[in-house]
Amino acid sequence: MVAKGVTTEPELLLERSRAITVQGDHKRGRAIVRIVGKYFPARALGGRAEEALKAYLRKRVLPEVGEREFVVVYLHSLVDRGDNFPGLGAIRAAYESLPAVAKERLRAVYFVHPGIQARLFFATFGRFLFSSGLYEKLRYMSRLEYLWAHVDKTELEVPECTRRHDDELERRPLMDYGIEAADRRCMFDAASMDTSASLHSLRCIS
Repeated sequence: MVAKGVTTEPELLLERSRAITVQGDHKRGRAIVRIVGKYFPARALGGRAEEALKAYLRKRVLPEVGEREFVVVYLHSLVDRGDNFPGLGAIRAAYESLPAVAKERLRAVYFVHPGIQARLFFATFGRFLFSSGLYEKLRYMSRLEYLWAHVDKTELEVPECTRRHDDELERRPLMDYGIEAADRRCMFDAASMDTSASLHSLRCIS
């Protein structure tokens, strides 16, 4: 059993990755929890992703947010299942582990660069995978310009890889519909997370 207050190796990996950080303020004065999917060290964490997520949220993120309301900005650009996606089971477990008061203070989740398959997957299975409280707060942002209507761009650090991907989407809009991809090895769609997308199996949450 790990002593209270001790930082474990999975937590250190997550901290060093800077995949999850608290930044600036939302336009309504709320804290912004930025998640950069490309930075998440899923391969290094292996089966410890859920453990790391829960501990990091509890020890690092929630204390920094404090008693403020907050929003999550999830930058999905260039996420690859094998390298930097922790799995839906780990994400769901981490969210469900939050105290009820923290869930109430979460006002929105801005999902940036979702892609057509991600949208279809969550439209089909989102209500089965997550509680309605989280699912109803999900907001898709196909471009950074739409995010700026909700988040002050001076308050959020956007990685260069996300900006480049946004520019690529502007030049090649068919990528939004899964018809064209800049690099198929880097494109990641939610429908292929860990599942055959079968309503009976839903292996993605196991």
